[in-house]
Amino acid sequence: MYNDEFELTFDLADAGPKTEQRRPTLPEPEEAVVAAPPVQETRETPVSAAPENTPAPEREPEPAAEPQSTAPAAKDRTVLISGGDRGIGAAAARAFYAAGYRVAVFYHTNAEAAAALQKELPGVLVVQCDVASRASCELAFRAAEQALGRVDVLVSNAGIAQQKLFTDITPEEWQRMLDVNLTGAFNLCQLALPGMIRRKAGRILTVSSMWGQTGGSCEVHYSAAKAGLIGLTKALAKEEGPSGITVNCVAPGVIDTDMMASFTAEDKAALAEETPVGRLGTAEEVAKLLLYLAGEDAGYITGQVFGVNGGLVI
Repeated sequence: MYNDEFELTFDLADAGPKTEQRRPTLPEPEEAVVAAPPVQETRETPVSAAPENTPAPEREPEPAAEPQSTAPAAKDRTVLISGGDRGIGAAAARAFYAAGYRVAVFYHTNAEAAAALQKELPGVLVVQCDVASRASCELAFRAAEQALGRVDVLVSNAGIAQQKLFTDITPEEWQRMLDVNLTGAFNLCQLALPGMIRRKAGRILTVSSMWGQTGGSCEVHYSAAKAGLIGLTKALAKEEGPSGITVNCVAPGVIDTDMMASFTAEDKAALAEETPVGRLGTAEEVAKLLLYLAGEDAGYITGQVFGVNGGLVI
């Protein structure tokens, strides 16, 4: 019911033997090109020579230099966002782009939305990727890393959702839910970590759900996968902390995106009434939190789960 935070959905309940739809994709990742940032011109200021026999003025002692972080400044940083073609993922792409990051976005089947985002944000790289496939992830990640130079921040956002009675869930539906929502994050984290460990700096952000915290009726497989994502986040934070890498999780609640297009105004009003703050959340609010957690000011925050749910889960 509240699965609007994800970019990819599927409905296996009404499908025949084949549950996957094939839609057109953009060109192969190797052909994707990121527009190079403009080069700023620098001008040298001429320095006048001092007259001969003129004593040099006494120089005040220079203050001690402050320790410099090995992490690049925001304008030089890069981010990879899976499921970035719509909803929270697209909002995150816009937020990081506006903050000066170089952005790469993975999309699964919605080539039209990905192309629209690329047109809206010139220079953003969009790459087709099925995060449930290790081979697809390796190919897409290699294209993103080659275009960006490195991946400083990984936002693992891609996911699928399905509402179905537990007794009606098929083994194939159960496995697909785990493959996309949990194994997808595993794949991308394993690909991003070697470079982060080598640089002794990095940010990994996962996008779970409030149902991963509390469990959701008629969404047992979804809740289990999202709960597993929270466990992955906490354990990985402990393991990678000594390497200068933070790992945090955002768990959205009822977020008003195009995934809720089928909800009537009455449905939305009822959901807002159930929420303590009296309204639905926005994708931009989630994106702002992701942007903060990726920044330098969040360097002492790791292994945490941040609920963006208006108080619906406390």
